[in-house]
Amino acid sequence: MSGHSKWSTIKRKKGALDAKRGKIFSKLAKEITVAARMGGGDADGNPRLRTALLACRAANMPKDNVDRAIKKGTGEIPGVTYEEIRYEGYAPGGVAIIIDVLTDNSRRTVGEIRHILSKHGGSLAEKGAVTWNFESKGLITIEKEGLSPDDVLEKAIEAGADDVDTEGDMYEIMTEPSELHTVVGALDGLSVQAKEAKLTMLPKTQVSVEIKTVGSVLRLMEAIEDNEDVQEVYSNVEITDEAMAAVMAE
Repeated sequence: MSGHSKWSTIKRKKGALDAKRGKIFSKLAKEITVAARMGGGDADGNPRLRTALLACRAANMPKDNVDRAIKKGTGEIPGVTYEEIRYEGYAPGGVAIIIDVLTDNSRRTVGEIRHILSKHGGSLAEKGAVTWNFESKGLITIEKEGLSPDDVLEKAIEAGADDVDTEGDMYEIMTEPSELHTVVGALDGLSVQAKEAKLTMLPKTQVSVEIKTVGSVLRLMEAIEDNEDVQEVYSNVEITDEAMAAVMAE
């Protein structure tokens, strides 16, 4: 089971998503606004907006919030212009991290990110310092209820997916970035509905550290995710079953 899968599982089991629903809506609204600004308000012709709307459905985001964010992006109502920035850095133990943000004030955001990293034993890195060890992939999450691993694997491959992780609390289907929306549509045609679909960054190699350091890395990632400008955080920390149990027990 990948480190990405285990970090997602930890967040779900600790109830982090429900506890931070307001922040999730804010992050989704930003993504919708940027997607609509770049590709228009019609989801059928805007793959990025389709992905954002799928995430909104999974988070039960109110339709009024969604519509307002789209209108801000298309200019129908006044809105803020956000800048997309990717920061790279290191967490305790030499673990590489990638931080994607949408911000209306890059000077404020970089200062806040630098402070969080320093407080938790990490540091910012130069552009390109860690991204070489990551690859962009499409990630589709499927509820396990009513679907066997063999059934999901068969339908995912038929739909054009690259790989399937069946070991976590959700099925995770990997695709090439350009094929994400095609595979989601094909799965829907095979009566397999995506819970979530997004682009992600997966590490080519992972870093194994002591259990206490895994906890420090995950606390750092959680603190970064709490920042209102941060959309996604990725790392290459290896999370063993033992480490996962220790983090869950905290």
